[in-house]
Amino acid sequence: MKIYLIEDDPIYAEFIGKALKSDPANELKTFYSGEECLKSLTSSLPDVMIIDYKLPGISGIDVYEKIKPRITEKNKVILLSSLDDGNMVLSFIQRGIRDYVIKDENVIDSLMSILSGKEDDYYLFN
Repeated sequence: MKIYLIEDDPIYAEFIGKALKSDPANELKTFYSGEECLKSLTSSLPDVMIIDYKLPGISGIDVYEKIKPRITEKNKVILLSSLDDGNMVLSFIQRGIRDYVIKDENVIDSLMSILSGKEDDYYLFN
């Protein structure tokens, strides 16, 4: 599975990356800004994009809006944030984002559930 992680905190990106790379089938590429990721996108999107909501420069939601026309049923976009705000989550859903994960002690379990297609079995919204 080809995964792009867009996370501006290098330590947190490494933490997430190690967990994702524990599955040898995952091919991970990490970006530290939305602009950096958008520049590298070619004709097709990766299987999964995990995007931090609060990024320097262009925000995670803006990255999503820029790629939205290219997203197919084969792509999965997961928004990641340390904010646990119901109104914000509602705005994500209204924009078409179906997977939102809070950066808490369950972040790895939440991400792995979504990646394995078991998001319905895991309570993602605290």
